Amino acid sequence: MSTTLPTVVCFGEILWDILPTGKQPGGAPFNVAVHLHQLGLPVRFISRVGDDELGTELVDFVQSKDLATDLIQTGQTHLTGVVKANVDNAHEVTYKIVQPVAWDYIQYDADVEAAVATADAFVFGSLVARQANSRETLYRLLENAKCKVFDVNMRPPHYTREVVKYLLGKANMVKMNHHELAEIMGWFGAEDELEAALPWLAARFDLQTVCVTLGADGALLWTKNQLFRAPGVPVEVKDTIGSGDSFLAALLKGLLTDEEPGAALRFACATGAYVATHQGATPVLTEAAVRALMTKELVRH
Repeated sequence: MSTTLPTVVCFGEILWDILPTGKQPGGAPFNVAVHLHQLGLPVRFISRVGDDELGTELVDFVQSKDLATDLIQTGQTHLTGVVKANVDNAHEVTYKIVQPVAWDYIQYDADVEAAVATADAFVFGSLVARQANSRETLYRLLENAKCKVFDVNMRPPHYTREVVKYLLGKANMVKMNHHELAEIMGWFGAEDELEAALPWLAARFDLQTVCVTLGADGALLWTKNQLFRAPGVPVEVKDTIGSGDSFLAALLKGLLTDEEPGAALRFACATGAYVATHQGATPVLTEAAVRALMTKELVRH
């Protein structure tokens, strides 16, 4: 039996979250890549920064997390991405996302094509598809990817129904939150009651796996024609930035390594909760720390 670990490529935005406390590296696909790496999977990350001080600092940060930077392009014409995050409500962070920026112009080349074609899973979101250049690169890469993982991540006004529907149609696995589920089901005039909505979406778009996060209430997962539910893990929240991204990384690792889906979902919920107890999107994360949180929760009950 092969002991080779599955490989993942994440594609999309890398940026600075500008917070009241200062700036922190972010971008959903980048956060997913960091957490996948911290959980032990080989991962590569495709993005673009500007030829500026903020871009240099981001690349340095990526290296500090022991991630390869060879697929992070540097552009001369657009600045490195920034996002102004409003954390007045720690449980519901809102964002003002500047555009256009460097990651709107990710170029298709032989290196990114080869990385995606050989990876076991390809993770992407809707935000990177807001402008034509990166969207066209993404659409081309999707044609060669093996397992396509769509992290919906709809940030108004940076998405259209047309693009989200297209990406749903290309995906094998989809993760979204309950607000996004309600909106998408509304587009089809379909029932957004959770137990019915997940298998409906799976059938409508020929998806193998659909996951919906419910914030503090945990998550639901539809895979292998079964529905799995995991409760939330109560924690003292510092901020929720990066929680959903760490959740996806943990779930993806579990599913790619053939963990029982219910167990993978429970671990993913605990991972998201663990990250919410820290400030910022990419705190140091270990499987042991998450397992300890899960044990503590079991003891509490």
